[in-house]
Amino acid sequence: MNCIVELDNVSKSFSGLTALQGISLRIWEGEILTFLGPNGSGKTTLLKILAFIEKPSEGSMYYRGGKVTDENMAWLRRKATMVFQRPVLLNATVYDNVAYGLKIRGFPKGEISRAVKEALGLVHLEGYEKRPARKLSGGEQQRVSLARALALKTELLLLDEPTASLDPKSAAIIEDAIVTVNRKHGSTIVMATHNVFQAKAMPNRVALMEAGRIREVGTPHEVFSVLSKTLVSFAALDNTLIGEAKVVGDGVSLIDLGNNFKIVAAKKAEGKVSVFISPEDIILSRTRFESSARNLFKGRITEISDMGSVVRLRVDVGKPFTVQITKRSFEEMKLNLNSEVYIAFKASSVHIL
Repeated sequence: MNCIVELDNVSKSFSGLTALQGISLRIWEGEILTFLGPNGSGKTTLLKILAFIEKPSEGSMYYRGGKVTDENMAWLRRKATMVFQRPVLLNATVYDNVAYGLKIRGFPKGEISRAVKEALGLVHLEGYEKRPARKLSGGEQQRVSLARALALKTELLLLDEPTASLDPKSAAIIEDAIVTVNRKHGSTIVMATHNVFQAKAMPNRVALMEAGRIREVGTPHEVFSVLSKTLVSFAALDNTLIGEAKVVGDGVSLIDLGNNFKIVAAKKAEGKVSVFISPEDIILSRTRFESSARNLFKGRITEISDMGSVVRLRVDVGKPFTVQITKRSFEEMKLNLNSEVYIAFKASSVHIL
C-alpha cells in the first residue's frame, strides 16, 4: 500500500495557542482514516493542514513522497477537497453548486453534467438539480456539499463531522456514500468525528485525538477492544459509559453502570464493558410517555448548548447523558435549566464497544 500523505512531527499554533503538537502520521492510499476526539482536540485543524489550507507551524509534510512547500501548496490544493461541518452553498441551484468546482477547473460541459449526475446519485438527490440549494433541509444541504466534493474526484477527500446534527436518514445516506466512493473509486478518505460508534463502524483505521495530540492509532478492533484512558475520557461528551454486563435473556444484557443504575442492551455481554448511546438516539419528553424503549429515566437538565439548528442538552438521570433535539422541539417544550424531563432509548441503541 502506498503512502499518500506523511506528517513528520507537525505542530500548529494560533496566536501563541497550540492547536496541534508533534503529529507524526502516515495516511495510506485508498484507506478510510477517522480522527476521533472531543471538540477542541485538534481534529479540524489537522484536516485543514491535510487539505493544504493551513501550513504547519513546525514539522514537515510530504505528499506522495515530495515535500510540501510554500511554492507547491496552491497546486497541491487541487489534489484534495474538504467538506466542512456547516455547508457553505452558493445562492444557486443544486446543479450549479455541485458543478461549481468542476467549472472553475475548466472541465468540459458534458463531463461536468456526467459528474454532477453521478455525485447526486451517490447522495440520493436525483431530480433535485433545479431546486434552490439554500432552501433545502439541513441534511439535504450537507448532502449537496458532499456531492460537490465527490464530483471533483480528488485523490484525498477530507470530511469534518460529516453527519453531525443530521437526521438519521441523511446521516445514513452520507455514510453509505463515503463507503461506496472508497470502495468503487479507491478514494482516500480522512474523516473527523466525535461519534464513537461511527468511528468504530466505518474506517480502516482510527486515530484517537486529545489536546492536540494523537494518542493512539490502529484498526477499530485494536482501538476499541481496550478501554484506554483516552477512549474513556470521551465519556463526558459522548455517552460512553463503563459498567458490568450480565446476560439476562435471549440476546439481552443488563448493564450496571454503578450506584445501581442499570440499562438494557440488545446484545449478549458478560463482564466489564464500555457502552455508547448516540445523543441522536435518545428521546426526550416533558412528561412520562408510553414507549417500547426498554430504558426510560427521569431527570433534570443541567446544561444547554445551542448548536444552531439543534440543541444539545445535558440531562442528569442518576448518570449524565447528552441528548440532541431540534431547536424547534426545544422551543416548543419550553425547556430551561433544571427543567424536569424524561429520556428514553431502545436497547438496540446501546452499542457495546
